[in-house]
Amino acid sequence: KLDPLLARFRQSTVEQLAADPAATRMGHRLFIDNCAACHGREGHGNPLLGAPNLVDGDWLYGGTGETIMASILDGRHGTMPPFGAAFGDAGVEDLANYVLSLSGAPHDAAKAAAGQPKFATICIACHGVDGKGNQALGAPNLTDHIWLYGGDLATVEKDVRDGRSGQMPAWRERLGEDNARVIAAWVYAQANSKEAATH
Repeated sequence: KLDPLLARFRQSTVEQLAADPAATRMGHRLFIDNCAACHGREGHGNPLLGAPNLVDGDWLYGGTGETIMASILDGRHGTMPPFGAAFGDAGVEDLANYVLSLSGAPHDAAKAAAGQPKFATICIACHGVDGKGNQALGAPNLTDHIWLYGGDLATVEKDVRDGRSGQMPAWRERLGEDNARVIAAWVYAQANSKEAATH
């Protein structure tokens, strides 16, 4: 019964389908059935799982229809290496304070100043000189107020000390391209809504 509708959807890009209420309704239903366990029913994410908020307009790998499709179909594996052994407890605390300073979050200015050279030596390889991240690597922007696991000092210290390893499973076999396309359309529509632009 859905074949004629899906055949029509195949002729459109994700961006075009995001403006099609029939496509986004179907996409939301499929999202709830397949994605809500990690990302929540409305796509707001879960910091305990490291599942990103998909509707805030902030992207680790990019927010085009093509990159959203790639994430759904082929999955993603993001890795933040552990630096606790390299920096020691004091170094981790300094670096975490510097990272918090990049977004204007509360931090200890003296410790942030001590952490800046460590960031400039190691962290810029992924997060860039300005800390704005690198979507080719899935390295997050550290200058905004959006945090995958949480933005308090203890959590950022844990990120630096112990590292993180996030896994988005591949859904190609289960969903196929047709279902993934309408899910991507719903996600794209939510992330590019006026409400998302105010986050």
